[in-house]
Amino acid sequence: YPILIAALGIAIVSCNQTNTGQKNSGALGYDTTITGTVTAELTDAPLVPKPLEYTSPKRVIVKLEVIEKVMKIADSTDYTFWTFGGKVPGKFIRVRQGDLVDFTLINMPDSKLPHNIDLHAVNGPGGGAAVTLIAPGQSKRFQFRALNPGLYVYHCATGPVGMHIANGMYGLILVEPQSGMKKVDKEYYIMQGDFYTVNKFGAKGLQEFDMEKAIREDADYVLFNGRVNANAGANAMPAEINETVRLYVGNGGPNLTSSFHVIGEIFDKVFIEGGATENNNVQTTTIPAGGSAIVEMKMDVPGTYHIVDHAIFRTFHKGALAQIKVGGEEIPEIFGKLEVEE
Repeated sequence: YPILIAALGIAIVSCNQTNTGQKNSGALGYDTTITGTVTAELTDAPLVPKPLEYTSPKRVIVKLEVIEKVMKIADSTDYTFWTFGGKVPGKFIRVRQGDLVDFTLINMPDSKLPHNIDLHAVNGPGGGAAVTLIAPGQSKRFQFRALNPGLYVYHCATGPVGMHIANGMYGLILVEPQSGMKKVDKEYYIMQGDFYTVNKFGAKGLQEFDMEKAIREDADYVLFNGRVNANAGANAMPAEINETVRLYVGNGGPNLTSSFHVIGEIFDKVFIEGGATENNNVQTTTIPAGGSAIVEMKMDVPGTYHIVDHAIFRTFHKGALAQIKVGGEEIPEIFGKLEVEE
């Protein structure tokens, strides 16, 4: 049984999303000549790299470390995470359509297991997984042309695949369109994941991964950005009234679909599944495991806005909560209390 799972992990290394757009690198409708080399800015959630200022394709250098480490999953609870870059989710990567990405994956010497990476933004076998399998202390390098604009998940695809993802091995890569992204006031990075521990939610001490629970899809934790209250309370994401906030949202899974909702706000724009199709005036958007969405909303009045999975027991009992704290003066004509008339 473990051998079968491992074999499947090696075989099932390709799960690339499709998206509209031309894929022939010789006929993309723009000049594909590389005009220089840049090193990608990589950020930890909830931060997002700065918008790209160049318009012609570059060779973009990305180096990503695989780090296995014990971190907090809740205030009194530790967990051994497997990570891209030392945090869950992994580093946010931002490139431009037409860029040639020079990607190096490094498995740290103190890791115990081999790992690789499948980037859904890649057009090629395994999304990179087929050429990046590395033992502890090794590194591998490959390149890919960023052909399709959109927001894409990346994850480890080493067997057992589900276990590697469940331990935190996922992140997002944004491929900006040739025209760039429309400017907004704030951008944040949020990624949902489900976690499976031998003991129940909130049990103290170091918790171990539970394969049987994972197979049953019986999650103990459903979290935004890798831990309970990672971006709530004192860690809430700041904004001001009249600002437009863009959220780059991913769902690492490995199992659960997200019913992504911000209590007290309506999404002015949703780029469905991280692609080019735009929906407007949306209350809740569905994000599948291994999928993403880009949502934008203007913050009309001050207050604390709760980001939840509207499969609501996940919020109240499994940790699926983040917050945006909006400052500014009250605007009663949009929202305000009234006295009860006698």
